Amino acid sequence: GWVHPWFLLLLYGSASLDFWVGRGMARWPERKKRLLTLSLGGNLGLLAYFKYCDFFIENVNTLLSAAGLSPSLPVLGVLLPVGISFYTFQTMSYSIDIYRGVVEPRKSYLDYLVYVSFFPQLVAGPVERAGTFLTQVERDRHFDAEQWMRGITRITWGLFKKLVVADTISIYVDRVFVLQAPTQLLIAAATIGFAIQILTDFSGYTDIARGVANLLGFELVENFKHPYLATTPSDFWRRWHISFSSWIRDYLYIPLGGSRGTFMQMTGATFGAMLL
Repeated sequence: GWVHPWFLLLLYGSASLDFWVGRGMARWPERKKRLLTLSLGGNLGLLAYFKYCDFFIENVNTLLSAAGLSPSLPVLGVLLPVGISFYTFQTMSYSIDIYRGVVEPRKSYLDYLVYVSFFPQLVAGPVERAGTFLTQVERDRHFDAEQWMRGITRITWGLFKKLVVADTISIYVDRVFVLQAPTQLLIAAATIGFAIQILTDFSGYTDIARGVANLLGFELVENFKHPYLATTPSDFWRRWHISFSSWIRDYLYIPLGGSRGTFMQMTGATFGAMLL
């Protein structure tokens, strides 16, 4: 909002759509499917335009050029709003859970907005579910010395991972990747360095977000669980960006038939979920 005030229109527009869709499902249960379609269409439409419109146009132009044609599709220069993926995923999960009967629609618009726009995790997660976070918003919170110290510890550890480890390694990794003809050994070292950099950068941010939430009396879900110790690809996705991976599983993979179909259906659901 400070950088671009109109970003707030998208945040509260998406939030308001799903709040009133949820209330509508309770009032007109026979129209639940239509209302859910409205929610999904509105949120995914926002996401598709702001995140992928220019990406799509650029790739179409590239394909036309490769075919020997002269593409004339103009790139729109759409500005990417901060955190749009995370708050649209959270508001959509609220609507979907109401549709499934997992969550009751809330009456307090303010409590609901706190859930959607909770600032520590708004920009990059963890992706919170309404069923776990809204109950924390609605109950009384009191100062808890143990929780407060846990928050300080998480913030300190997160800052160490981000500033001392990730930002230091990135200087050397970036230098290797801009070389015209790096040696194989340098490429291997930079690749390992980048693996460390991206984990400590992202998980460090998550630690800071969880720690700040602790200071305010909230508990956010765990988002990283030693992912490089995973033994299989599926085990890796249960450990890396856990809140988002589980969102993909529960709201895309399983509805696409990934958990109960034939091998081909499971394969199709896997590719469909990962592509989306």
